Amino acid sequence: MQYDWIIVGAGMTGAVAARTLAEAGKNVLILEKREHIAGNAYDELDDAGVLIHRYGPHIFHTNDEEVWQFLSRFTEWRTYRHKVLAEIDGEYMPVPFNLNSMVIAFGFRKAEQMKKALFEKYGEGNDVSITELRSAEEPLLCELAEFVYENVFKYYTVKQWGVKPEDIDPAVTARVPVRLSKVNGYFTDKYQGMPADGYTAMFASMLDHPAITVRLNTDARDLLTFSEGKLLFEGAPFGGKVLYTGPLDELFGYAFGRLPYRSLDFKFETLKKEYAQLCGTVNYTVSEDYTRITEFKHLTGQKCPVTTIMKEYSKSCGEEDIPYYPVANEGSLALYARYLAEAEKYPALVLGGRLGEFRYYNMDAAAASALRLCRKHL
Repeated sequence: MQYDWIIVGAGMTGAVAARTLAEAGKNVLILEKREHIAGNAYDELDDAGVLIHRYGPHIFHTNDEEVWQFLSRFTEWRTYRHKVLAEIDGEYMPVPFNLNSMVIAFGFRKAEQMKKALFEKYGEGNDVSITELRSAEEPLLCELAEFVYENVFKYYTVKQWGVKPEDIDPAVTARVPVRLSKVNGYFTDKYQGMPADGYTAMFASMLDHPAITVRLNTDARDLLTFSEGKLLFEGAPFGGKVLYTGPLDELFGYAFGRLPYRSLDFKFETLKKEYAQLCGTVNYTVSEDYTRITEFKHLTGQKCPVTTIMKEYSKSCGEEDIPYYPVANEGSLALYARYLAEAEKYPALVLGGRLGEFRYYNMDAAAASALRLCRKHL
């Protein structure tokens, strides 16, 4: 078959783009290095029959109407509002830190005093960043800010990103909110849910189109050749376009060095009980060497007599590890720019996704980016 597009990667960016291009009359080939579709959102039944997310928890949430409607063509949704607790000195507090957390941490009387001060300064129901709260002069608000920074944010971020406390990026700190409400939900998006039959089933439906061919267990570098501005596929000139969603440094053989990423290790454990914790995710912000424990049955709504939990460990990304989170700083962005300049020598090469663009995307943002990309190139 003659292909108009070759897409490297069957994750969210690649799958959304493939379906959109196919419906526009393009023949699409997807090359996927792994043995499955759905990228890091891949889910499967474990040996105990529990539906797990192999690469960590994925909870879908978005305010993007177009993305929600697009994905809803390929799945029914299970209504789900994600809740997260932080374990702090044996107590479990909702995060983001809110008025309920405040009562647990400080007791009712002091929490009421803090609430009054917060409402007077910032207004009821608003989110206040920890950076803004730490700049407050009122003693009560300073006490609250330091408690949240020390117990909810600082050590968790050190574990997650592998940095010293003094090296935490202020931009990251600025994103940490304190919620001036009693709403315990982790996300505030208009649309929230889980694919009723799982992510893998949703992706399979998305890729079920006569104009889409998927090759699993296929390393694109074995079939695509980039040399002196020319693009070859299986040794012959390729006249279509290539959407590449993998790591850009890998595509060019790490010619300028490796881009930095954070990776993850997961430890799964099946327990002979119906549930192990109170909600889907518990963050360990001041103890343990893992960052969080996820219990998947809360997310999926599955009913069975046993449960599977997953402990998550963050680490630097080595040569054999899966890259999850781009580490964006002045040096890494300059290195990415060198690879980007190399990619721009190939007019048929299009970059997309978290790895291809070296930027953090939630699932909905990856889907939105893929839709924009297709509009641009159609």
